[in-house]
Amino acid sequence: MIISAIIPTKNEEKTIENIVKKTLKYVDEVLVIDGHSEDNTVILAKRAGAKVILDDGKGKGAAMRLGIKVAQGDILVFLDADGSHDPDDIPKLVQPIINDEADMVIGSRFKGGSDELVGNLNQLFRITGSNIITTFINYKWKVHLTDTQNGFRAIKKSVAVQLNLTVNGFPIETQMDMEVLRHGFRITEVPSHEYRRAAGESKIKLLKIWYQYPLLMLKYLFMKSLK
Repeated sequence: MIISAIIPTKNEEKTIENIVKKTLKYVDEVLVIDGHSEDNTVILAKRAGAKVILDDGKGKGAAMRLGIKVAQGDILVFLDADGSHDPDDIPKLVQPIINDEADMVIGSRFKGGSDELVGNLNQLFRITGSNIITTFINYKWKVHLTDTQNGFRAIKKSVAVQLNLTVNGFPIETQMDMEVLRHGFRITEVPSHEYRRAAGESKIKLLKIWYQYPLLMLKYLFMKSLK
């Protein structure tokens, strides 16, 4: 199977080169979907061996949809450019798909631990919100997931192209989870440790986007499964 890695970026010059080089050890192509970075992210990503495509500037969700469209792989791996996801975990992410045990695999921080989701009020809100969303998804689709928010995940391209993904911003992972389950596809998890981002500040601004999550869940609460 051909494996493609999709890495959305925006001003990640301090980490992108190392992430691309490490990722290329485990995949056949690395696609950096760049949000018009104002630093050297694009130059360094290309130098490390990635194919760089500029997105439409609408956000992470739009970048991920573009990656799904242009990737050549049978399996798509999504990971962040900030060093919080370890490319060495890619083999265990894709193995359940290769074994036909799952259609999507999420790297669970609640099974592997996180250096990010601790220590301050902002992270408390993130953990609480994530648990509420995960509880909703588990109840709605009778599954037993632990981490529905982590962007470190692998999915069959044949599955990804069937999903009705419309979110432009950070709630894209939540919508992807619900779309996969609504279509009757299988999700499993593997432990994956989340590290503190190596440089810069997180692009997630909870005060600006928190309301998008309950609105998205309300939409899917009354949506019927396609299975």
